[in-house]
Formats: sequence, C-alpha cells, structure tokens
Amino acid sequence: MARLAQTAGLTDVQQEILSTVRDFVDKEIIPVATELEHRDEYPQAIVDGLKELGLFGLMIPEEYGGLGESLLTYALCVEEIARGWMSVSGIVNTHFIVAYMLKQHGTQEQKDRYLPRMAAGDVRGAFSMSEPALGSDVSAITSKAVRDGEEYVLDGQKMWLTNGGTSSLVAVLVRSDEGHSPAERAAAPHRSMTTFLIEKEPGFGEVRPGLTIPGKIDKMGYKGVDTTEMIMDGLRLSADQVLGGATGRGFYQMMDGVEVGRVNVAARGCGVAQRAFELGVRYAQQRHTFGKPIAQHQAIQFKLAEMATKVEAAHAMMVNAARKKDSGERNDLEAGMAKYLASEYCKEVVEDSFRIHGGYGFSKEYEIERLYREAPMLLIGEGTAEIQKMIIGRRLLEEYRFQG
Repeated sequence: MARLAQTAGLTDVQQEILSTVRDFVDKEIIPVATELEHRDEYPQAIVDGLKELGLFGLMIPEEYGGLGESLLTYALCVEEIARGWMSVSGIVNTHFIVAYMLKQHGTQEQKDRYLPRMAAGDVRGAFSMSEPALGSDVSAITSKAVRDGEEYVLDGQKMWLTNGGTSSLVAVLVRSDEGHSPAERAAAPHRSMTTFLIEKEPGFGEVRPGLTIPGKIDKMGYKGVDTTEMIMDGLRLSADQVLGGATGRGFYQMMDGVEVGRVNVAARGCGVAQRAFELGVRYAQQRHTFGKPIAQHQAIQFKLAEMATKVEAAHAMMVNAARKKDSGERNDLEAGMAKYLASEYCKEVVEDSFRIHGGYGFSKEYEIERLYREAPMLLIGEGTAEIQKMIIGRRLLEEYRFQG
C-alpha cells in the first residue's frame, strides 16, 4: 500500500525482510488464494515457499538456525501474509507459538531437539488448549495426564487445533494433579495443569498409538488450513516430554504463548483489513453510476475515510503491543487491546468494502466474498472479544486502583 499502515523506525534488515515477504505475497499468494480457498486445498506450494524464505524460523534464535528476529518483525510479516490469505498466516502462527513456548520455557534438551528442525520448517507445530465443552474457560479442562512409572498416560478430547493434521509436534495442555489436594485443585485449578509435547506423524486417523486426529472440521471460512479435533486414549509419553521438565506450569506457559499469539491475531486483522480497503478503493474508482465513478460520490468517500482510519489505528495498536513485548515489559493489556480493536475494525472494514462492491461482493468471482467469510474467525480466535475486554478491564483496575 502506498500510504497506509507504515511503521516508523524499522532497521534496514527489517525493511528488507518485509519487502521480500510482500513481494512473495503479491506474486505467489494473492493470485491463487481465492481458488485454493474455494477448494479448501492446503497451500503446499506456498508453505514450501515460506520455508525457503526462512519464515518458519523468523523468531527462533540464530544459535538454533533461525533468524533471531523480534516479535515486531514477525507481526509485520504476519500482517503481510494475512493481506494475501489469512489461512496461510494461521499455518505460520501456530508453529510460531510452539517455537516461542519452547524458547521461553523448554529444557535445554528440548530446545536442542526441536528448535533447529522447527527453524528449517521440517518440524511444524500446533498447540491445543480448547475442548468440545470448554469454550473460553481454560480452567475447566478435563483432559488429564496420570503418572505411570517413568511415563504419563494422557486421556481426553481436544478441539480447534489449527494445523492438527499437518503438524508433527503438538503442545497440549492437560490436567495433572500430582502433589495437589482436591481442595488445592478447587481453589486454584490452573496450578494443576501441564503442557506436554506430543510428536506425531502428519495426517489423519491414528497418527501414533493412543492418538487420533479424526479429520478436518468443515468451516465457513479460514479454509485451506486444517482445523481438527484430537483424541487421546491411553497415549503414553515419557516424562521428558513435559515442557520445561516440571508439571504444574502449563497454564502459565500457554498463557505466555497466547499473549504473543494475540499480537499476531491483531496483525492478521490488520492485514485482512488492508486488503479489504485496497479492494474497496480500487473498485470504487472502476465502477460507474449516475455518470461518474462511485468514488466521486460523497457517501463512498465517507466509507473510504472511515475504513482507512480504522486500518491506520489498528496497525498502530498492533505495532505498540509488539514493541512492548520486545522491550521485555508485560504487554497483556496492549495485546488484548490490539487484538480486540484490530479484529472488530477488520470486520467493519471488510463489511464496508463488501457494501462498496454492491451485488458483486456476493459473487464468488470477487475476492471480497472470501474476506467476508474469513473476518469473523478473528472475533473468536485466541480469545473472544469478550475475553479481551475482561483482560483489559482487570488490568485497568490494577493500574488505576482507587486508594480510598
């Protein structure tokens, strides 16, 4: 885009990475995205291209073969990719969250074992918290791990795994009640949760003994990427597959991963909104009514003005949240605000672009039809708007505590 969503203060390296990604999106993703999306086809050629660019290792430290870049660089790349096709950014994002959790919380052995292969894109990650009856209440997880000698036995059903079929490493949050009395579990259920690292074969069906990926969930939008259930039935894992080597820390590890994931969902919202604006402003100059381009009608100019302002505001909040995390500061307030605003504004910008397209927006021949089905996922992914508002509200009351 010529003018909107610029980011001040980027290094030459960051600008070069973003330029390369944008060029890839324009040439390799946008021309094929809608056709692949309508077929619900996994974009293997695009994923292979991202591997060649090194995008799967963007934030993995250089010592493990990654590029060692910042969260800001990563978020700006996600914004560009989502501008082309949001599903592709989902393929990268879940992988990135698992790599980030390993980098921050893994044992040295776990980092050495997984991060180099993840940086190369040879091992691809998925993570799993949600369950069929769970919704946003993570503390109500029922999947469990029971110790059996030197192993753990995992049982339970998980839901909404992005990359569930194509991944080869899943970080899964389950309940493990070692060392906790029933009263302690009831008082602080999050303290009895553990993240396990599950290696599996890509594909569907029984992908290792005790672990089944039934198949893809058919969705309204966000197609191409596989979203699945995961069933654990007597799944045996060795104790060294506990993330960080100790049980009881899983909730905090997952929340740390989701926090950076929320910055990336905000970035996806920014990218989709940018593309919707691009399509709307272009169509408004091509379509004529009453003897002139509809862009010359004040009603359409008002829409374009509102859309552009929302694109700019969402981008600024997303960049701020990423920079706060990169500085080492707590950023749950900023990440929650950015995710909430960017996803809401994305929905509104897409709908305005859809309205500008008129009847043609309803046609599958026009790209805006795809965006219209994709935008709603951002309202619920990585925590609903209501969850974001709960986080924001609690943090504001901490910051502005009344001293009476």
